[in-house]
Amino acid sequence: MKEKLKLLELFLKSSNFDRGIRLGVGIAVPFAVLYFLGYVEYAPAVVVGAFLNAPGDIPGSFKRKINAILLSIGLTMVITAIILFSKPFLPLLVVALFTISFIVSLISVYGFRASLVSFSGLLAMVMAFAIHKDTPHEIFVQVGLMGVGGLWYLVVSFVFQKLAPVKDQNQLLSDTLLLIGEYLTLRAKLLTGKAKRDERIKQTFALQHKINEKHETLREALLTARKRSGRSHYEEKQLLILISSIHIFELIEAKHLDYKLIDQVFGKRKEFLKASKKLSKIMGNHLIRLSELLIQKDKIPNKDTLLDALSNANASITKYIDTVKLPEAREGALILKNLYDYQEQILQEIKAIRRVMANVKNASVVSLKREDSSHFLTLQEYRLNVLSQNFSLDSTMFRHSLRLTLAIVVAYLIGFLFDIQNSYWILLTIIVIMRPSYGLTKERSKDRIIGTLIGAAFAVSIVLLTQNIVVYSALAFVSMILAFSLIQQNYKYSAALITISIVFVYSIINPNAFEVIQFRVLDTMIGAVIAVVANYLIFPSWEVNNLKQVLLNTLAMNKKYLLATHELYQDVNKNNHAYSVARKEAFLAISNLNAAFQRLTQDPKSKQKEFQLIYEIVTINQTMISAIASIGNFIVSHKTTPASKELNLLIEKISNTLQFSFESLAHTEIEKGEEEENSEDAQEKLLEKYHQLSSMRDENIRLGNTELDTETLHGLQEAYLMANHLNWLKSLSENLKKATERYRIAIVESE
Repeated sequence: MKEKLKLLELFLKSSNFDRGIRLGVGIAVPFAVLYFLGYVEYAPAVVVGAFLNAPGDIPGSFKRKINAILLSIGLTMVITAIILFSKPFLPLLVVALFTISFIVSLISVYGFRASLVSFSGLLAMVMAFAIHKDTPHEIFVQVGLMGVGGLWYLVVSFVFQKLAPVKDQNQLLSDTLLLIGEYLTLRAKLLTGKAKRDERIKQTFALQHKINEKHETLREALLTARKRSGRSHYEEKQLLILISSIHIFELIEAKHLDYKLIDQVFGKRKEFLKASKKLSKIMGNHLIRLSELLIQKDKIPNKDTLLDALSNANASITKYIDTVKLPEAREGALILKNLYDYQEQILQEIKAIRRVMANVKNASVVSLKREDSSHFLTLQEYRLNVLSQNFSLDSTMFRHSLRLTLAIVVAYLIGFLFDIQNSYWILLTIIVIMRPSYGLTKERSKDRIIGTLIGAAFAVSIVLLTQNIVVYSALAFVSMILAFSLIQQNYKYSAALITISIVFVYSIINPNAFEVIQFRVLDTMIGAVIAVVANYLIFPSWEVNNLKQVLLNTLAMNKKYLLATHELYQDVNKNNHAYSVARKEAFLAISNLNAAFQRLTQDPKSKQKEFQLIYEIVTINQTMISAIASIGNFIVSHKTTPASKELNLLIEKISNTLQFSFESLAHTEIEKGEEEENSEDAQEKLLEKYHQLSSMRDENIRLGNTELDTETLHGLQEAYLMANHLNWLKSLSENLKKATERYRIAIVESE
């Protein structure tokens, strides 16, 4: 019960519920004011205007939010006018439907915010069928009042923003810490859980993409905030939490362990890994608790559990050495030590977040030059050439726009020919659930149908109990707020609440509520079926055929990241910023690849060509970026020796192999440079350096010098890490080259 109350509290204090309240205020206030002033006939148009322009009100840059809502207002007004003027003329109306659907849906090529503006435009087109205005004067009044409603909602959004200026960012930070906490606990299970390892690795792909999306939105919101007047103290705190969360995520990514090596080294001695596993779980759960406290504003939990777990992890290294004995224990001890160092760094970042949340006065201050911070923002290109570049059947968004347009026109004609009551509900279902990928459309269709049935069942039970209009009005209003609050978190429940709201609104107008419920369910099912069938048959966009460009970008960013890490090795201070930017770009690239793979898993089995090969490519790329991050993290946090000739040679070899894979996949002419004949020798020499240091250490132990100084320890760690990780990267790059070549032959050349 206590847990359920906590979840309820978190929901009621969330920015998602806050946006539901905004919409409620945006609808209720103008309706109430116009009712009391005696102009209630104008209220529906104002309410529709507010409702249509709410989708663009999402977290991020406040300036971009305003621009999006203003653009949405203009677009919804123009579209409504076109549809209302075209309704008396069927051929003209069909042409208008086709043109508006295609052009407006294609706006989505400009990114997520643009896709919400696009959705508002499509929603306005559908809502126009529910509006009955005959004369030009009536149409212009309707459109004008809708514009007033849109501007009113913008005012409401502005007021809410001023009353709670940090709520959206706090929610984003909370969601981010929650996801990272879940990610850390999942990675802990990978350490010893061999049986479900592949399944859990696939789960990490989805989490990585979600975390990167949150970080991108937070970068936009916080790095662009108040550029002219400077950041407030609270914004400074939020930025500190963001930076620490990015560091934690990158540290987790950097420790993509060679699980086969761990299984081999520890064998039946997995008990020595349990302390490290427990530490990761405790830190993950602590991050989840901190995520809740960003919303709840409760007392920060004691850190003693964290410190005890860290101490136990450190003690397990000594225990392992004492049990296995040196020199046999050296490799396992170094693995445990490297793991401990990375976990200690994560704990430092968690402590930093705790200090910021506890308002500690001496918490760090962020100092980012504007030109430096701009490099960490992924800017959306809004030029017309973006639209023209996507004006081809090769573009996923072009095919989606064409598919959606044809589905809408066919649905309208079905409704017209069979004289279906409120047939625009079919159109509404299509625009709400239809997505570029078949898998997501199918999933949303299922959720929509189940949600509609749940909502209809609830509505029937209420109708059987009472026919009170006041009850209907209250339920319609409350369910609409809750539906808008849940639309991103749980689409099934949101669909149920939307159904309840619509049914009771129509029940107020039409006394026969059961007829309203019946048509609502029927129209939803028809719309869902049309959406799924259209996605499957009309210019289908199977993910296996869309992977090429995502793979090319990942290969390019991995190579750039590798070379930036090499530069970092030469001079940490000089090349740290360039390294950070390359790391961010590589993480985004792998995130997009992971998201593409997730979409592939949702496609029909018959369309998942070469699934295992693609999974292998995704996994190798993920492992490569983690191995590079591990090297970079060690360089940043330790004083390293000068890069050797052998190290330079191996990095050049790996880079060339990645370039070969890129050129092979891109069908560009492959330049055959001189083969690095000495790469095998370089590998052996790097390993030899580690063995020399190990032998020196063994000799010291034999002579009674058992104390291990920091310099020798770091030297051993560096030699072991560089030798193993570069050899690992070389092997991975060669495996990736072979897998990419097989992908090109099996998929690209067969198109």
